Amino acid sequence: MTIMAVATRARVSTATVSRVINGTARVNPETAKRVHEAVKALNFYPDSSARTLGSGRSGLYGLIISDITNPYFPELVKAFETVAAEYGKDVLIANTDYDPKRMEMCVARMLQRKVDGVAIMTSELDERLILEFSHRQIPTVFMDTPTGMQGVATVRVDYAAGVKEAMNHLISLGHERIAFISGPMGLNSAKQRAESFTQTLKKNGLMEGEGMMQEGNHRVDGGHEAMKRLLALEVRPTALLCSNDLTAIGAMGAIHEAGLRIPEDISIVGFDGIELSGYTQPALTTLHVPRSELAATAFRALLREREQVPGKPASKLEHVIQPRLLVRRSTAEAPDGGVTGEKARRRQ
Repeated sequence: MTIMAVATRARVSTATVSRVINGTARVNPETAKRVHEAVKALNFYPDSSARTLGSGRSGLYGLIISDITNPYFPELVKAFETVAAEYGKDVLIANTDYDPKRMEMCVARMLQRKVDGVAIMTSELDERLILEFSHRQIPTVFMDTPTGMQGVATVRVDYAAGVKEAMNHLISLGHERIAFISGPMGLNSAKQRAESFTQTLKKNGLMEGEGMMQEGNHRVDGGHEAMKRLLALEVRPTALLCSNDLTAIGAMGAIHEAGLRIPEDISIVGFDGIELSGYTQPALTTLHVPRSELAATAFRALLREREQVPGKPASKLEHVIQPRLLVRRSTAEAPDGGVTGEKARRRQ
């Protein structure tokens, strides 16, 4: 079916049909109604390329993520696409696999497809790529990008607050020997979590034991190998905080393989709150990051930037997402008595 057929049925010109479909100019409401009825009756689907030429917009928004195999990100993608669909927009997805070189390829792909905006939900990004989007006046929202850059909107997860809440939970249970498995330390978000872990230990008068912080890769295998290193220490931890849930699940496997029990021998806390975390044995205590809120905030920030008045400086916005501790069965009181609950409370 062609645009000419729609124009003939609606008794208007093809130019009027184009204006109604693309929303590029005001059209008499009665005329617009006839066009929409003709489109529906003829089951007409406008060509996206033609719409781009007519409106100067593609209706396509980019979403760049780190790891499509991590359940955290498909849940984020689903939430982002749901919000985009509510606004009649399409989504182009790219996956970096935590690789800065692939990140550059993803950025090039977005530019080639002439997206109307991009949400970059990764940590592996340098300022040069940020400036590339800014130079081309493409609305962009970043997750966990260092703040303070002119015209850059960010959505930031408060990792420090989340880690502090999880640590206070473990300390209140009497744990003194608390270990931490970080993500790749080249990532800004991983550094934030590691720094908060160390600071919370010091604030509560606890020392970071040698080898008690191990670097993982945000994947199950990394958590498994890091936990094996922790279990090989002369004095093993009684509690463990992990940089994400996949790391925690890998660590749980290593603990079970060593013949130890969770939480009787070692308590464990994850980070992200992926759906799978509620079905581990035992169910994983974790810091839940609300993906729906994160995705909706990012997409709506893109729309606001897209509608920015030409010539007016772009708004500098920071949206902070707060994790929430979900206490499940993987945490319990320290097995050797540890710090009493009253003493732990006085430290907080």
